[in-house]
Amino acid sequence: MGKVYDALRRAEEQRLELSGERPAPGQPAAATLAPAERRTKPAWFWRRWLALRRNRRQQAALEDAGSWNKRRIAMLRPDSFAAEQFRTLRVRLDSIAAQHPLRTIAIASALPGEGKTLAAVNLAVVSAMNVGRRVLLVDCDLRRPQVHATLGLSPEAGLAEVLKDRATLSEAVIKVEGLNLEVLGVRLQPPNPSELLASSRMRSLVEEAARSYDRVIFDVPPTLALPDAKTVCDLSDGVVLVVRAGSTPSEDVAATLDVIDRRRVLGLVLNGLEDSARRYGYPE
Repeated sequence: MGKVYDALRRAEEQRLELSGERPAPGQPAAATLAPAERRTKPAWFWRRWLALRRNRRQQAALEDAGSWNKRRIAMLRPDSFAAEQFRTLRVRLDSIAAQHPLRTIAIASALPGEGKTLAAVNLAVVSAMNVGRRVLLVDCDLRRPQVHATLGLSPEAGLAEVLKDRATLSEAVIKVEGLNLEVLGVRLQPPNPSELLASSRMRSLVEEAARSYDRVIFDVPPTLALPDAKTVCDLSDGVVLVVRAGSTPSEDVAATLDVIDRRRVLGLVLNGLEDSARRYGYPE
């Protein structure tokens, strides 16, 4: 139990950071200038300060765009090594599906930043490339959704609206151009995400999606940081666990497997192996 306790303690720290209740470790609170100090600063100082802040915002925007592009690499670079790895994952899941029902799959990770959204988006994209297959990608992170931004979508209604009966599934989904892929993103971020995901309406939504689509992929919140992931994993036919190479502690992986029930895990995606592409002659 010690390793699980330590992992949950780290998860609680991550949760506090996500909720904004305290700054990240080692990160100082936002600096402010006292009114007297602001009055004594010359005009050139403020011009330089504004230019620096503008440059930082532009750089952050570029980094965000680059991050989003990496998350949809199967769309932008379908012949890349990374895209082929997601095709391999799709084939393996199809092999499992030939033996028992596998329409709904949750993509999970222990903590934030391990690549679960990247895996969910790209698995959904390559799954939708199969002729005649309808695929639904659902963003179940009602606190920090990323799927719609990754795919450049602007939902008018999302998962929370469907769970609150303010929209139907067919009204809320957005079709991705050129693919048999539809996305149920997040627009409203409710104050009670855990309760919504654990509701009977969520269960009926999963059942409806499984009847309407050939494959449904859920991008769930971090498993150890929040209770939401286990709820969605329990509603799914299987779980794919994403682990970042050289980063995710083994005790966190073990704790995650205990939380979501390792018997439900279909396989593991090892994210962050940058050198593998060169070994096989793929472009970087």
